[in-house]
Amino acid sequence: MYLTTWDEFEKAAQNIYLKDPSRARYTMKYLHSKNLLCIKMTDDVVCVQYKTEIAQDLRKVEKFINNLMRHMTSKP
Repeated sequence: MYLTTWDEFEKAAQNIYLKDPSRARYTMKYLHSKNLLCIKMTDDVVCVQYKTEIAQDLRKVEKFINNLMRHMTSKP
């Protein structure tokens, strides 16, 4: 399902990851012809997606990915 705001997507994606880190994965795709960034987080049960054309959202995405990587590399 596509979420309309970044905050909704970020919370839902974090919940997916925290629920089962070993099954969670994300993909990111940039469509140059449409100037559109799509990001998806799933655990094969729940799938959340967010798309944006706003360049300022790239910083939010970058911060989210950095936090996600920090969680993945830290010891429980």
